[in-house]
Amino acid sequence: VYMGALEGVSGRSGWYRLWKGLGLVLLFYGFLILVGVAAGSHDPWQPLKGLSLAEGKRETPLAFQTIKGIDGLEKALAEARGRPVMLDFYADWCVSCKEMERYTFTDPRVREALKGVVLLQADVTANDAQDKALLKRFGIIGPPAILFFGPDGKERRRYRVVGYMPPDKFAAWVREALAP
Repeated sequence: VYMGALEGVSGRSGWYRLWKGLGLVLLFYGFLILVGVAAGSHDPWQPLKGLSLAEGKRETPLAFQTIKGIDGLEKALAEARGRPVMLDFYADWCVSCKEMERYTFTDPRVREALKGVVLLQADVTANDAQDKALLKRFGIIGPPAILFFGPDGKERRRYRVVGYMPPDKFAAWVREALAP
C-alpha cells in the first residue's frame, strides 16, 4: 500500500509505474502468505503448498522405534541382530531433521532402499544426561546424524550422514551402506 499499489498511474513517470508494479506484486504475495498461514502452511516460499486438490495423498512417516540412551540402543541392537539398522539422531528444534523427515524420508526411493531395515530414532530434544551420553558415545555434536549398523550389530562408520541429504543421494547412500 505504501508503494502506491492501490493508486492510479495516469500522468505518472515510468519509475512510479515500476514502483507501483512492484507494490502490486508484493501485495499479492502478502495475500498468498496470509491465505497459506490461515491454511496451516509454515513455508513462506511455498505458502499454498498442501492446498492443491490434485496433489495426491501424502506419504506416511517412516515407522521409527524411539530409543532413549545407551541402554535403549544396546537393547534395540540386540533385538535387531541379523538385520541391518539405521539410527537417526533427531530433535524437535533441529531444522535439518525436519527437512529429512519432510523431504527425504517420504521419498519412494528412500522408502524402497530402507525395506527390511530396522529404523531406530534417538530423540535428543531434551538434551538430558542420557541424550548427551549417547551423543558422546558416537562422537556426535548434535543432530541430524544418521548411523548405519550391519546385521552383525557393528557400526559402518564410513557411511555416517551428518546434516541434510536430498532423497536421491540418500537412497543411493543407504543401498551402499547396507550392501552385504
